Amino acid sequence: MECVYLDHAATTPLDPEVFEVMKPYLLEEYGNASSVHQMGRRARVAMEEARERVARCLGAESSEIVFTSGGTEADNLALKGMVGAAGEATPDAGLVTSTAEHKAVVEPAQRMLQQGRPVTLLSPDAHGAVTPEQVEAAIDDDTVLVSLMHTNNEIGVQTDIPGVAAVCDAHDVRLHCDAVQAAGLQPLDVDNLGVDLLSLSGHKFYGPKGIGVLYVRNGVDLGPLVEGGSQERDRRGGTQNVAGAIGLAEALERAVAEADERAARLSRLQRRLVEGLDDAVPGPYVLNTPLDEAPVAPHVVNVAFPPDGGDPVDGEMLILNLDMQGVLVSAGSACTSGALEPSHVLTALGLDRPTASAAVRFSLGAKTTEENVDDALDTLHATLQRMR
Repeated sequence: MECVYLDHAATTPLDPEVFEVMKPYLLEEYGNASSVHQMGRRARVAMEEARERVARCLGAESSEIVFTSGGTEADNLALKGMVGAAGEATPDAGLVTSTAEHKAVVEPAQRMLQQGRPVTLLSPDAHGAVTPEQVEAAIDDDTVLVSLMHTNNEIGVQTDIPGVAAVCDAHDVRLHCDAVQAAGLQPLDVDNLGVDLLSLSGHKFYGPKGIGVLYVRNGVDLGPLVEGGSQERDRRGGTQNVAGAIGLAEALERAVAEADERAARLSRLQRRLVEGLDDAVPGPYVLNTPLDEAPVAPHVVNVAFPPDGGDPVDGEMLILNLDMQGVLVSAGSACTSGALEPSHVLTALGLDRPTASAAVRFSLGAKTTEENVDDALDTLHATLQRMR
């Protein structure tokens, strides 16, 4: 069966041309970048060249780029490294974030709260974003960091990061931005955004899995999350993933160069998918991606199916039934798949449990076609009609 893959927000396929660039560092130039012999030195040069390439894509300095194992580690390093480093001097160092963030931010924030840290979890507005005004009201004398995502991974809504950055700057508070879902589709110049820390993950823009980036503005005091080596300027110990860093840099450069074209094409497909829902869905549905009401990413459509006079739709069974028909989608973040609880993002938006539990995220990608979208809508119609 030929599958229609509509789960690009979970992961994208590795670009074959990116793999070709990586391959020599997997098979031939396999030296440890910390070794002083010639193979190690060549690996180190390649690693630093990758760092410079990533920095150019972000309008940053190469010294501000920290390679991590992915977006989750980058988020954890930003929160724990920033609040922890500040906490050594100020035990009451606090954090402001939102209940609709990725679990890589929400769970560290909740742990800090349990440890007695002053943590404020803001509720998003009706569209799923946190406003600069909310941040302004939440910052107090204990706040050292605000962490808000650029593009929500489940519903696609975008936060006014420059507006939040202006508030943070006025209060001398650092700003971290999870930009994992924005890379390659939105401009991410760190100075234009006004961020102090920014997270990326290679496999979200056709790069390899197991490699990410945390941008750390020069002058930011950030303690290490992983200790045991002096790599990454003492911010992330451990043997460096040279091939992964090269692959990420290559994929990011390609994504940035093609961003406008990709975004425009995906926006057309997104509109086609949303406009087809009226005919495709037998009964009521709730569109959680506010396409005409707020800025949203061009590749995400989240839709939920409330009860229609009978038993509620079982969201997991809906996804499995679509899968059996060759349409691959998800219920939201892949990091929370298998959870029995409904999406924390959708419940933060105020959806009741049965509706939030019957939500599907379609996420489009570079090879998605109009025919793929139409096939997905036809399959959704037949599956829902049978289930309802």
